Amino acid sequence: AAGLATQGAKPVVAIYSTFLQRAYDQLVHDVAIQNLNVLFAIDRAGLLEDGPTHSGAFDLSFLRCVPNMVVMAPSDENETRQLLYTGFMHQGPAAVRYPRGHGPGVDVDSTMTALPLGKGRTIRKGTRVALLAFGSMVTPAREVADELGATLIDLRFVKPIDGGLI
Repeated sequence: AAGLATQGAKPVVAIYSTFLQRAYDQLVHDVAIQNLNVLFAIDRAGLLEDGPTHSGAFDLSFLRCVPNMVVMAPSDENETRQLLYTGFMHQGPAAVRYPRGHGPGVDVDSTMTALPLGKGRTIRKGTRVALLAFGSMVTPAREVADELGATLIDLRFVKPIDGGLI
C-alpha cells in the first residue's frame, strides 16, 4: 500500500484489527511517518467470540499515538459508509474501525458525504449527564441516555477528538 501511495494511487487496506497490530511497524514507518495517502478499513474491531488472537482489542490504543493518522469509529451502517468515504477523500493516512457482523439496521444514504474531520454529533440533548461514545457503543449508550434523560454524543473520531463538542 505504501508503495502504491508513493506512486499516486489511493490504496484501501482491508484488514482485521488483530492483523494490523502485527503490522504495526510497517503502519508507522512505511505509511504514517511518510504521511502517505492510505486508508485502512479495519474489520473485527473489539472483542470477538473467535478468541483472543482474533479480537481487535488494542487498535484504539495503538492507532491514537501513530503520527498523521486519522482514526474513525462509525456507529451504524450509514456512518460506516460515510466515514469510509471521508477516509478515502482525506489526504493522508486514515483508519475506519468497525466490528464484525451487522449494525443496528439504519437506512443507508444513497449519497456519499465526506464528514468534517474530528467532528462528532449530538444525538440526544438531555440534562445533568452526558454520555460520550463512538463506534458500536453508541447504540447501547442511546438506550442508557434515554433511560437517564442524558445527553448523548457520538464522537465518531477517536483521533482527532472533538474537544469543542466535549
